[in-house]
Amino acid sequence: MTQTTRVVVVDDHPMVAEGITAILETFDDISVVATLSDGQQVIDRLETLQADVILMDLNMPGVSGLSATEMILERRPETRILVLSMHDSREYVASALSHGAMGYVLKDVPTEEIKRAIDVVMTGERYLCTGAEGALAPPPGIEGEQLTNREQTILLQLAQGKSNKEVAAALDISVRTVETHRKNIKRKLGISSTAGLTRYAMEHGVLQGTGVNL
Repeated sequence: MTQTTRVVVVDDHPMVAEGITAILETFDDISVVATLSDGQQVIDRLETLQADVILMDLNMPGVSGLSATEMILERRPETRILVLSMHDSREYVASALSHGAMGYVLKDVPTEEIKRAIDVVMTGERYLCTGAEGALAPPPGIEGEQLTNREQTILLQLAQGKSNKEVAAALDISVRTVETHRKNIKRKLGISSTAGLTRYAMEHGVLQGTGVNL
């Protein structure tokens, strides 16, 4: 039996949200559990909705898509955020990825591509549509993806020799959330060991509180 993917659509344009919802509901393995109009709504209902994938617009009133993405992943790191936007610039795409989005799809892509994007991020892989692929190539002088502010904070804690449990207690988050951030930090930096993280932190001035500048 095929597992159903629980999807939430977040967009402040009703016609866009309703159109996407109508399209997704034609697929037997997708269940659209809510259609919301801003970031705060999805944050408030996060635990109730139990979404597998959230299709997130970026420019919304109140809590923006980027801020909502970061807050959602703080509380429920297993959620896949798939940005659905009309903007295809490097700045928008790179910013979405640095805030934790698993994928980026333009609103004018064919229906089949939105479905494919959902399927890909559900496997744990990143998905960029054709118009957004340029963000994979980092600008000159930048290596890899940027760490979010929370990831920088956790990197500092880990580099000081603290365990996942100690970091969780210090930042008032769950151990599982720390483990997820730790995994993402290692992936972004291309580092596989804790010793490597500590060495990176020393070389980049993190232990002196200067932050990470990727």
